[in-house]
Amino acid sequence: MTGDPSGPGGPDDEGGPEAWPVIESVTEYDTPWYTGGYDLVEQPDGSHKRYYWAELPSAVVVLAVADGQVVLVEQYRPTVQERHLELPAGVVEDGESYTTAGARELREETGFDAAGVSLLEEFWVATGVMRHRRGIVFAEGLEPVGTDRGDSEFLSVRTVPVDDALTVARRQPAHDATIEAVLLAREEGLL
Repeated sequence: MTGDPSGPGGPDDEGGPEAWPVIESVTEYDTPWYTGGYDLVEQPDGSHKRYYWAELPSAVVVLAVADGQVVLVEQYRPTVQERHLELPAGVVEDGESYTTAGARELREETGFDAAGVSLLEEFWVATGVMRHRRGIVFAEGLEPVGTDRGDSEFLSVRTVPVDDALTVARRQPAHDATIEAVLLAREEGLL
Protein backbone atom coordinates (compact mmCIF):
# COMPACT_ATOMS: atom_id res chain seq x y z
CA MET A 1 0.00 0.00 0.00
CA THR A 2 1.48 3.30 -0.99
CA GLY A 3 1.81 5.81 1.82
CA ASP A 4 0.88 3.31 4.55
CA PRO A 5 2.87 4.45 7.61
CA SER A 6 2.67 0.98 9.18
CA GLY A 7 3.89 -0.80 6.02
CA PRO A 8 7.48 -1.64 5.05
CA GLY A 9 9.73 1.36 5.51
CA GLY A 10 7.18 3.21 7.63
CA PRO A 11 7.66 4.39 11.22
CA ASP A 12 6.39 1.08 12.62
CA ASP A 13 8.94 -0.94 10.64
CA GLU A 14 11.15 -2.63 13.23
CA GLY A 15 14.65 -2.91 11.89
CA GLY A 16 14.11 -2.12 8.23
CA PRO A 17 15.26 -4.42 5.46
CA GLU A 18 18.67 -5.19 6.94
CA ALA A 19 19.46 -8.69 8.14
CA TRP A 20 19.64 -9.17 11.88
CA PRO A 21 23.14 -10.29 12.94
CA VAL A 22 23.43 -14.00 13.70
CA ILE A 23 25.52 -14.46 16.84
CA GLU A 24 25.47 -18.25 16.71
CA SER A 25 23.86 -20.92 14.52
CA VAL A 26 23.31 -24.35 16.09
CA THR A 27 22.13 -27.56 14.41
CA GLU A 28 20.38 -29.76 16.98
CA TYR A 29 18.93 -32.43 14.65
CA ASP A 30 20.27 -33.85 11.43
CA THR A 31 18.08 -36.51 9.86
CA PRO A 32 17.74 -37.88 6.32
CA TRP A 33 14.54 -35.77 5.91
CA TYR A 34 15.38 -32.47 7.59
CA THR A 35 17.84 -30.50 9.68
CA GLY A 36 16.68 -28.57 12.74
CA GLY A 37 18.24 -26.04 15.05
CA TYR A 38 18.29 -22.38 15.94
CA ASP A 39 20.01 -19.10 15.22
CA LEU A 40 20.80 -16.79 18.10
CA VAL A 41 20.20 -13.35 16.59
CA GLU A 42 20.58 -9.77 17.67
CA GLN A 43 17.21 -8.05 17.33
CA PRO A 44 16.85 -4.39 16.33
CA ASP A 45 16.62 -3.31 20.00
CA GLY A 46 19.99 -4.99 20.77
CA SER A 47 18.50 -7.97 22.64
CA HIS A 48 19.36 -11.56 21.69
CA LYS A 49 16.83 -14.28 20.93
CA ARG A 50 16.87 -17.87 19.62
CA TYR A 51 14.87 -18.40 16.44
CA TYR A 52 14.26 -22.11 15.87
CA TRP A 53 14.10 -23.54 12.36
CA ALA A 54 13.68 -26.76 10.40
CA GLU A 55 15.41 -26.94 7.04
CA LEU A 56 13.99 -29.20 4.35
CA PRO A 57 14.98 -29.68 0.72
CA SER A 58 12.92 -27.87 -1.90
CA ALA A 59 9.74 -29.64 -2.97
CA VAL A 60 7.47 -29.61 -6.00
CA VAL A 61 3.69 -30.03 -6.22
CA VAL A 62 2.14 -31.08 -9.54
CA LEU A 63 -1.28 -30.03 -10.74
CA ALA A 64 -1.88 -32.31 -13.73
CA VAL A 65 -4.97 -32.13 -15.94
CA ALA A 66 -6.16 -34.69 -18.48
CA ASP A 67 -9.52 -34.76 -20.26
CA GLY A 68 -11.10 -32.28 -17.85
CA GLN A 69 -9.88 -34.20 -14.79
CA VAL A 70 -7.33 -33.24 -12.12
CA VAL A 71 -5.01 -36.10 -11.14
CA LEU A 72 -4.66 -36.69 -7.38
CA VAL A 73 -3.09 -39.32 -5.17
CA GLU A 74 -4.62 -40.72 -2.01
CA GLN A 75 -2.20 -41.79 0.68
CA TYR A 76 -1.88 -42.29 4.41
CA ARG A 77 0.23 -39.63 6.14
CA PRO A 78 1.75 -41.20 9.30
CA THR A 79 2.84 -37.77 10.61
CA VAL A 80 -0.78 -36.67 11.10
CA GLN A 81 -2.27 -40.19 11.14
CA GLU A 82 -4.79 -39.46 8.38
CA ARG A 83 -5.49 -40.48 4.81
CA HIS A 84 -5.14 -37.51 2.43
CA LEU A 85 -6.29 -36.85 -1.10
CA GLU A 86 -3.66 -34.52 -2.52
CA LEU A 87 -1.71 -33.58 -5.60
CA PRO A 88 1.41 -35.57 -6.51
CA ALA A 89 4.49 -34.04 -4.88
CA GLY A 90 8.05 -34.73 -3.87
CA VAL A 91 11.55 -33.50 -3.24
CA VAL A 92 13.51 -31.65 -5.92
CA GLU A 93 16.71 -33.64 -6.39
CA ASP A 94 20.13 -32.03 -6.84
CA GLY A 95 20.46 -30.41 -10.25
CA GLU A 96 16.73 -30.58 -11.03
CA SER A 97 14.48 -27.65 -11.87
CA TYR A 98 10.96 -27.58 -10.44
CA THR A 99 9.56 -28.56 -13.84
CA THR A 100 11.93 -31.51 -14.26
CA ALA A 101 11.22 -32.69 -10.71
CA GLY A 102 7.49 -32.24 -11.27
CA ALA A 103 7.52 -34.34 -14.44
CA ARG A 104 9.52 -37.05 -12.64
CA GLU A 105 7.24 -37.08 -9.58
CA LEU A 106 4.13 -37.20 -11.77
CA ARG A 107 5.52 -40.18 -13.68
CA GLU A 108 6.72 -42.02 -10.54
CA GLU A 109 3.55 -41.53 -8.49
CA THR A 110 0.77 -41.59 -11.09
CA GLY A 111 2.24 -43.31 -14.15
CA PHE A 112 1.67 -40.34 -16.46
CA ASP A 113 4.21 -38.53 -18.64
CA ALA A 114 3.33 -34.93 -19.43
CA ALA A 115 3.78 -33.31 -22.84
CA GLY A 116 4.07 -29.92 -21.13
CA VAL A 117 5.10 -28.83 -17.64
CA SER A 118 5.28 -25.19 -16.57
CA LEU A 119 6.17 -23.45 -13.32
CA LEU A 120 3.23 -21.54 -11.82
CA GLU A 121 4.96 -20.26 -8.68
CA GLU A 122 7.97 -20.70 -6.41
CA PHE A 123 7.86 -19.51 -2.79
CA TRP A 124 9.04 -19.92 0.81
CA VAL A 125 6.85 -22.08 3.07
CA ALA A 126 6.04 -21.33 6.74
CA THR A 127 8.84 -18.77 7.16
CA GLY A 128 8.24 -18.49 10.90
CA VAL A 129 9.74 -21.93 11.46
CA MET A 130 10.98 -23.41 8.19
CA ARG A 131 13.70 -23.00 5.62
CA HIS A 132 11.85 -24.66 2.78
CA ARG A 133 10.92 -23.66 -0.76
CA ARG A 134 8.06 -25.05 -2.79
CA GLY A 135 7.37 -24.93 -6.50
CA ILE A 136 3.92 -25.46 -7.99
CA VAL A 137 3.92 -26.81 -11.55
CA PHE A 138 1.14 -27.38 -14.06
CA ALA A 139 1.24 -30.48 -16.27
CA GLU A 140 -0.85 -31.27 -19.33
CA GLY A 141 -0.90 -33.60 -22.32
CA LEU A 142 -0.74 -36.72 -20.15
CA GLU A 143 0.24 -40.11 -21.54
CA PRO A 144 0.06 -43.30 -19.40
CA VAL A 145 3.51 -44.95 -19.02
CA GLY A 146 3.41 -46.88 -15.72
CA THR A 147 4.52 -45.97 -12.19
CA ASP A 148 7.93 -46.18 -10.51
CA ARG A 149 7.14 -45.60 -6.84
CA GLY A 150 9.65 -45.54 -4.01
CA ASP A 151 9.58 -48.10 -1.21
CA SER A 152 7.59 -45.76 1.08
CA GLU A 153 4.99 -44.67 -1.48
CA PHE A 154 1.75 -46.55 -0.87
CA LEU A 155 -0.81 -44.55 -2.78
CA SER A 156 -3.76 -44.73 -5.14
CA VAL A 157 -4.34 -42.50 -8.14
CA ARG A 158 -7.68 -40.68 -8.23
CA THR A 159 -9.16 -38.07 -10.57
CA VAL A 160 -11.78 -35.39 -10.02
CA PRO A 161 -13.47 -33.08 -12.52
CA VAL A 162 -11.70 -29.73 -12.93
CA ASP A 163 -14.87 -27.95 -11.78
CA ASP A 164 -14.80 -29.88 -8.48
CA ALA A 165 -11.07 -29.50 -7.79
CA LEU A 166 -11.31 -26.67 -5.24
CA THR A 167 -14.21 -28.27 -3.37
CA VAL A 168 -12.30 -31.55 -3.17
CA ALA A 169 -9.06 -29.78 -2.16
CA ARG A 170 -10.87 -28.01 0.71
CA ARG A 171 -12.51 -31.20 1.99
CA GLN A 172 -11.12 -32.34 5.35
CA PRO A 173 -8.50 -33.44 5.90
CA ALA A 174 -7.35 -30.59 3.68
CA HIS A 175 -3.78 -30.29 2.39
CA ASP A 176 -2.07 -26.89 2.10
CA ALA A 177 -0.12 -27.46 -1.11
CA THR A 178 -3.13 -28.91 -2.92
CA ILE A 179 -5.28 -25.89 -2.05
CA GLU A 180 -2.45 -23.50 -3.05
CA ALA A 181 -1.93 -25.21 -6.40
CA VAL A 182 -5.62 -25.30 -7.31
CA LEU A 183 -6.05 -21.62 -6.41
CA LEU A 184 -2.95 -20.61 -8.42
CA ALA A 185 -4.06 -22.60 -11.45
CA ARG A 186 -7.56 -21.08 -11.27
CA GLU A 187 -6.06 -17.59 -11.02
CA GLU A 188 -3.98 -18.32 -14.14
CA GLY A 189 -7.08 -19.52 -16.01
CA LEU A 190 -5.81 -23.09 -16.25
CA LEU A 191 -8.80 -24.63 -14.44
